[in-house]
Amino acid sequence: MNKAEWYVDWFNSPYYHLLYNHRNDEEANLFTARLCDYLSLQPPAQLWDIACGKGRHAIALNKRGFNVTGTDLSKNSICEAKQACNDMLHFFEHDMRHPFKINAFDAAFNLFTSIGYFENEDDNYKVFKHVDDSLKPKGLFIIDFLNSTKVATSIKSSYQEIRGNITFDISKQIKNNTIYKRIEFSSEGRKYYFEESVRLFTKEDFLKFSESTDLKLGEVFGDYLLHPFVEETSDRLILIFKK
Repeated sequence: MNKAEWYVDWFNSPYYHLLYNHRNDEEANLFTARLCDYLSLQPPAQLWDIACGKGRHAIALNKRGFNVTGTDLSKNSICEAKQACNDMLHFFEHDMRHPFKINAFDAAFNLFTSIGYFENEDDNYKVFKHVDDSLKPKGLFIIDFLNSTKVATSIKSSYQEIRGNITFDISKQIKNNTIYKRIEFSSEGRKYYFEESVRLFTKEDFLKFSESTDLKLGEVFGDYLLHPFVEETSDRLILIFKK
C-alpha cells in the first residue's frame, strides 16, 4: 500500500479507536447540539457526516431528529456504525475524494480533523467540489480542524498514553508543513507501529480549496464551545461555509 494512504490501515485498526477513546459520546452530543442551535438547523434536515468513523457525531445528530448519512473509508468502522442504523440514520463505506449524492443535503460535517491526510493536494479540492455538489442551495459545510498555529508552537515531541494494559509511545515532529505522529506499542506479545501525518492547514488553505466552488466562508470558531477563533491560543479551527 502507498505510504500516503497510512490512514486506511490505521483507521481500520481497533488500536486506533482504543487510543482515541477519550473522545466520548457526551462531547459529540454537546458539540453537535451547539452547532445545530447556532446554525438554526431544524429536524428532519438531511445531514452528511463525512469521515464519520464509528458514527459518534452522526448518531448524536440523529438523536436530535435529523436524517443523517455517515460515510467513511474504514470498512470496520462502518460495520460497527451500522449497528445503530434506523430509518433516519444510514452508513456507507465511501472515500470523500469521490462523488457521493447530488443536491441531497442541507448540511455536511467534517469533524475531528478528518481531512489533511492526502499526499496529493488536488484531493482536497476534490473534497470541496464533491461537498458543493452534494449540498442543496444555501447548504452548510462545517469543518472541525486542528489549529495549526497552536500545534506548531506547542508540539510535544514525545509522551505516553495508557489505555488499559497497553502503553502507547508517541513521538511527533513537523516537516514540510506536516505534523508526523509515530505511535508504537506492544499487544499480545507483538510489537506495532503506525504513523499519522496531517498537513497543517490554515484558514487560508481552506479558503483556497473553496475558491472553485459556490462555498463561501462565514463564521470561524476556536473551540467546541463556539468561542471566537484566536490564532495563537484556540484549540480548534471550526469553519462554517455556506453555499
